[in-house]
Amino acid sequence: MQNFHNILYVSHATGDESAGLLQALAVARNNGAAVKVLVVCPAVPEEFEEFSQVCMDALVTRVQDSVAEVREQLNLAEEQLNLEVEADCGSRPAERVIQRVLSEDYDLVIKNVEGRTQRKGFKAMDMELLRKCPCPVWLCRPISRSHREIDVAVAVDPECEEASAYDLAIRLLRWARALADTCSGELHLISCWDYDVDEYLRHNFPLSASDEELDRATEAARAKHRSKLDVLIQASGIGGEMDVHHAIARPDRFIPLLIDEEKYDILVMGTVGRTGIPGFIMGNTAENILQKVSCSLLALKPSDFISPLKT
Repeated sequence: MQNFHNILYVSHATGDESAGLLQALAVARNNGAAVKVLVVCPAVPEEFEEFSQVCMDALVTRVQDSVAEVREQLNLAEEQLNLEVEADCGSRPAERVIQRVLSEDYDLVIKNVEGRTQRKGFKAMDMELLRKCPCPVWLCRPISRSHREIDVAVAVDPECEEASAYDLAIRLLRWARALADTCSGELHLISCWDYDVDEYLRHNFPLSASDEELDRATEAARAKHRSKLDVLIQASGIGGEMDVHHAIARPDRFIPLLIDEEKYDILVMGTVGRTGIPGFIMGNTAENILQKVSCSLLALKPSDFISPLKT
């Protein structure tokens, strides 16, 4: 995982900030990074404009109190972190955050999952950040386990013919490995794919091929996919303890179910845009996975991604 220098933590200052702040301040401490805590909130109506500054000051004070509590939990003295808190009130908060990333060169955005943290999927602002924010986005849900018990999973597709997709897959493996090394030490690697012969043709069309022939074809496809996965892992240069889940299955079904069954705490995942389009359009598979996962998410984009908000 790259060394972060400039982290933007996004706060609504309306609920418990501890889950996200704990993860943000721990990352900042481990990387010696500066942290800007940006409180986003709706603009005060014109008829109450005289109270605008009072409201913003109250929100900032509330977040500063939360930061102080998290510092105490992490045994971090005030001088050990370069941290400031600022309020930014107005409409379209996701776009305001992304414009900050573009103009102030943040290399990681961290925020609590919007709405109820127990629900699956992500709401409007989080999805907009996942679609359009140029830097990695870390969306936090509460993690009850101790730091050294946190399980990190990464979803990768070795069928990456384009250079940008291959580069993203390598980055996912390296980032996930580095993150797992700061947590439980074991990396859970998930890779699966659809195979029409096994799931569709076998059950929907009368084929002259026998079950044995179909089984051999399926096994050959599995071995080919696994070989590509092994080559990708080797190319990434990662080592350490690894638990590989390799299956013929639909990714948008298999990955969320596996996360729920194994109770993984953090999923590292890529979000891939269409080639040649300036801006990000998330693929259907990625969208479907994101709407079903119930853990924290660290999402990376291709290195050649250009935000549609960049002018």
